[in-house]
Amino acid sequence: MKVAEELERLADAEYRSFHLKLVPGIDEARVLGVRIPLIRALAKRMDAAEKDAFLTVLPHYYYEENVLHAVIVSGLKDADRAAAEVSRFLPYVDNWAVCDAISPKCFGRKENAERVRVLAYGWCDSTHLYTARYGVNCLRDNFLDGNYVPDVLRKVAGTGGGYYLDMAAAWFFCDALIKRWDDAVAYLEKGNLSPEVHRKAVRKACDSFRITSERKAYLKSLPVPPARDF
Repeated sequence: MKVAEELERLADAEYRSFHLKLVPGIDEARVLGVRIPLIRALAKRMDAAEKDAFLTVLPHYYYEENVLHAVIVSGLKDADRAAAEVSRFLPYVDNWAVCDAISPKCFGRKENAERVRVLAYGWCDSTHLYTARYGVNCLRDNFLDGNYVPDVLRKVAGTGGGYYLDMAAAWFFCDALIKRWDDAVAYLEKGNLSPEVHRKAVRKACDSFRITSERKAYLKSLPVPPARDF
């Protein structure tokens, strides 16, 4: 299968114009305008050999090729291979949309939890923006439910800097407030978040239907901490 040709065939000019507004700063010449459900359907049509061959080709030219790469990696069943492919792919990720499309389900299995957490901590420490953002996303996806470890809150509280990384940390703490209220709210009470993450987390929590009005009022009453260095 010639993947680029398949994606070009699925391109939608109207959707392209809409999507470009959602991903600022992306090279417009490399965006075709293919809807995510069509990219997922394309991945399903690819056989194992075609997927393996596609994953070996980096960097890709089209934005949608990167989305397809994220979709294929997310479907890998073996955690060791998924971790290796994610690590190899992350340096080429240059926007939030591709970053957020990476979510291997196998990372959430209990038997993989500890090694995935160690990997995610390493990704959080990266100087590459979208590698660090993915590290935060990985902790949010896999470590606030059955694999919960309180230390993930500390790790994300110390990860930030810039809109896209701060936003990921805020999403993490919003979900933590929903799922692990007692542990998470202590970070806001003690001023352990940057002011940017604190504000964004409170805003997102107050927009959530899964947090009570009483808790929302309490979150709004908490003082925003002063700026700090990471």
